[in-house]
Amino acid sequence: MILLAAVIIGLLAGFIRAKIGKRKLQPVWLKFDWLIILAIVPQILAFFVPTTGSHISDTWARLILISSLIILLIFCWINRQQFGFWLFGLGLLLNLLVICLNGGLMPIRPELLMKIFPDAPIGSWEIGQRFGISKDIVMTLDQTRLWWLSDYFSLPTWFPYRAAFSIGDVILAIGIIFFLWSLGKPSPKTTAL
Repeated sequence: MILLAAVIIGLLAGFIRAKIGKRKLQPVWLKFDWLIILAIVPQILAFFVPTTGSHISDTWARLILISSLIILLIFCWINRQQFGFWLFGLGLLLNLLVICLNGGLMPIRPELLMKIFPDAPIGSWEIGQRFGISKDIVMTLDQTRLWWLSDYFSLPTWFPYRAAFSIGDVILAIGIIFFLWSLGKPSPKTTAL
């Protein structure tokens, strides 16, 4: 959710920046852009589509999550000259770090889970177990390595959508916003020979 919001905010900011300057959004050519599809599609199938996610074991879920983050980090490194990609990569790296140190899934504390899903049936999750088909594993703070990098935060209760997110997600989102905002910049001047 936070990443989708970052894309919308970034595109809107880039569009407004371009319109104020009376110009069009700049096209961007990212190297190895197919890596995005290679990284994202398995995550979607494993963590967001119940019909496929319910058939993926926890071991495969861990492998998919770690592999996709590594692929996205490689993509960021290849395109590091793009505005915002250093932040994008840093957010991914922080998420990968906490995920790897906690068994391959993103830790989420039980208190936050109860806040986000107050109507969840009793027994629908257990400490030390993966939460449904999500990328999260339920862990107490004292069990979690680098807990401050885990899915520790949530959207306000008045917000209609409930989600947990990490510091890495926030940094990653800021990188996305900066990158998309940069598309509204003036086109590079070409010098006549």
